[in-house]
Amino acid sequence: MATAANPAKARQRFETKEFTYFWVGKNRAGKIVRGELRAASEAVVNATLRRQGILVTRITKQRFRRGGKVAEKDIALFTRQLATMMKSGVPLLQTFDIVGRGHDNPAVGKLLLDIKADVETGMSMSQAFRKYPVHFDALYCNLIAAGEQAGILETLLDRLATYKEKMLAIKSKIKSALFYPVAIIIVAFIITAIIMLFVIPAFKDVFTSFGADLPTPTLLVIAMSDFFVEYWYLIFGSIFGAVFLFFYTWKRSEKMQFFLDRLFLRLPIFGPIITKSVIARWTRTLATMFSAGVPLVESLDSVGGAAGNYVYKKGTFQIQGEVSAGTSLTAAMQNTNLFPNMVNQMVAIGEESGSLDSMLGKVADFFESEVDDAIEALSSLMEPIIMVVLGVVIGGLVIAMYLPIFKLGSVV
Repeated sequence: MATAANPAKARQRFETKEFTYFWVGKNRAGKIVRGELRAASEAVVNATLRRQGILVTRITKQRFRRGGKVAEKDIALFTRQLATMMKSGVPLLQTFDIVGRGHDNPAVGKLLLDIKADVETGMSMSQAFRKYPVHFDALYCNLIAAGEQAGILETLLDRLATYKEKMLAIKSKIKSALFYPVAIIIVAFIITAIIMLFVIPAFKDVFTSFGADLPTPTLLVIAMSDFFVEYWYLIFGSIFGAVFLFFYTWKRSEKMQFFLDRLFLRLPIFGPIITKSVIARWTRTLATMFSAGVPLVESLDSVGGAAGNYVYKKGTFQIQGEVSAGTSLTAAMQNTNLFPNMVNQMVAIGEESGSLDSMLGKVADFFESEVDDAIEALSSLMEPIIMVVLGVVIGGLVIAMYLPIFKLGSVV
């Protein structure tokens, strides 16, 4: 029993939560000094400084404002700032301190200062980043580790920042292309629900007082309104329940994610755009990893997840298995039937000429420009289509309700 308890106590001591304390005191010469120290409690700070011959007069625990979360955009911005400052000769710990204390998001500031404290204790940057896998994925940590080992951390940070910025640009363009139609659909549904619940019942009471036969479109709209009024809670409940179930299963079921990702790739209008963006991310990630000196088989570990699509993730695992068995990258990519001939040809040229990272970068540039052009064309095409759909739906309801009034006016 004693032997079992000792490792548990040791682990508990190792995992003791530490905080950052600001302190003010006097040294042996009577001069006022100040600084900061990371420790588990004020008592530890006092004891540590007393051993250094400092008489502590004030200790303040650093507090962070609540709120905010660390977004991917924050990580990209931090990477760019870190790369710029290190290239300018700013010491690493000072860089973390400057960026962490100057950030508007308190969650980011706390994260960076915690990483700084780990680095101060002698931990490498890659090890410190690996403690936060939610914010720093395997690709990020592997590139940092490669930079530390090769002594080119500033160069790899710059490449990593460029990679993050390009990935964010592609994602934001896809989201902006989808945001407009989704917002219009939601607004159209709300307007239709208001008309069905409040406007059409008022017209129905007026038409009942006429005592005349109503046109077929009007009767159809009134029947739809009656159904909506009677079962509105089921309609809204089914819609919200379906949306919740969709996102719940999407996040937790790998089979569901694979099915939906494959369905998205086959959509008539959005499918080609999604395919091009996935290929752009896939080739950009592999180019970044390979140019950093990470072996191809290890690079493919991070490429599948970075592609953002389960179909390509599964295909990447297949490619990795074939490459590790001695198959060329070009042949392995062709066997998946996921990449166009142009991509396979460029990769083949890169393998033969020994410039695979350069060719992959050019492929990524090409598909990123293709995504830009496709989204621009889609945005210009969606506006008239959405206007026509709204006109047919909302205009059809209004005309159906005004037909009896037109008929009554012609009789008079």
